[in-house]
Amino acid sequence: MGKGKVVLAFSGGLDTSICVPLLKEHYGFDEVVTVAVDVGQPATDIEEATRKGELIGDTHYTIDIRERFVEEQLFPSIKANGSYEGYPMGTALARPLIAEEIVAIARKEGANAVAHGCTGKGNDQLRFDFIFRKAGLEIVAPMREMNLTREWEMEYAAEHGIPVPVVKEKPYSIDENCWSRSIEGGRLEDPAFHPPGDIYAWTVSPAEAPDTPEEITIGFAGGVPVSLNGAELSGYELIRTLNEIAGRNGVGRNDMIEDRILGLKAREIYEHPAATVLLAAHADLERLVLTRQELHFKKIVDDKWSELGYMGLVDEPLFWALSAFIDKTQERVTGFVDVILYKGSVTVAGRRSDEALYSDDLVSFESTTIDQNDAVGFSAYYGFQARLYHKK
Repeated sequence: MGKGKVVLAFSGGLDTSICVPLLKEHYGFDEVVTVAVDVGQPATDIEEATRKGELIGDTHYTIDIRERFVEEQLFPSIKANGSYEGYPMGTALARPLIAEEIVAIARKEGANAVAHGCTGKGNDQLRFDFIFRKAGLEIVAPMREMNLTREWEMEYAAEHGIPVPVVKEKPYSIDENCWSRSIEGGRLEDPAFHPPGDIYAWTVSPAEAPDTPEEITIGFAGGVPVSLNGAELSGYELIRTLNEIAGRNGVGRNDMIEDRILGLKAREIYEHPAATVLLAAHADLERLVLTRQELHFKKIVDDKWSELGYMGLVDEPLFWALSAFIDKTQERVTGFVDVILYKGSVTVAGRRSDEALYSDDLVSFESTTIDQNDAVGFSAYYGFQARLYHKK
């Protein structure tokens, strides 16, 4: 007697493709339900995942959550200046939402088991498992449970007639959504190896970017971007458009050594043009409208929020509490930021806001609104204890 249905988080890539026959042959499930979740990856990838899921799975679903991803994950990340060890998080923020969709389909299909194609060395297994365990579902993870290698997987796929977009010459693992594109695996696992230009898809090399700088204006309301060059756009369309603009100017590449949740160091390469620009513009606008105390404390909150987000702990009560604080600070983060893009660089040229805690009159050297003599008493006590220390 078989084990009934299992619902598989399905991308159409190598790992999840071979999971379909493995779940039947090795684990004994009768039916494999494949679910592809659209978080802004290329339309061709979603179409291929749909075609392949319908071909090799017993039942297939394709679910579009692009706008939900932007509203529920990317906008909060912008508010929190979300970055982990210096790069904008993309994959990490998408996984919990994808997992929630898998749980919903499992409930609909009456399945008690869910599966994913994550390895036992990466972060995604934990992000998926956290949501799956919270739902009380059995988790099946063939890659980590069978200690599979990518070479074995490619041979297994060939034996079962499953077409996969990975060949031994380019055994890269690529994950993509509208916020970021990550590339890892193959020779890229050598930290000293210089990545070939053909691994990039969203960005041109800064050296090949236009020789003329491009200036853009981003409008923010309540801490999130709402317009680009004066045109109001939905969050998803704004991000997509800005990916093209910044990408053609060589903005948004990141090649780094990253500390994974398990403690392993890994070489990761990312492309995130829109994220790079939006986070830089947002942080600059915050410096104009938030108080020094807010900014200093929010930096601590942002760092912790990003760490929890990276770990996929979006249902951790502390994450909710930090988000509530961040949302309160963003009520005044409204205004416009002018940004210059040039050969891989992002430079804020100007900013303006009706909420600005700034007075050109008070700060001007030409103004007498403030009596400079008022600073004498302040100066007399400034560094008082340090001066006593040096006297001794």
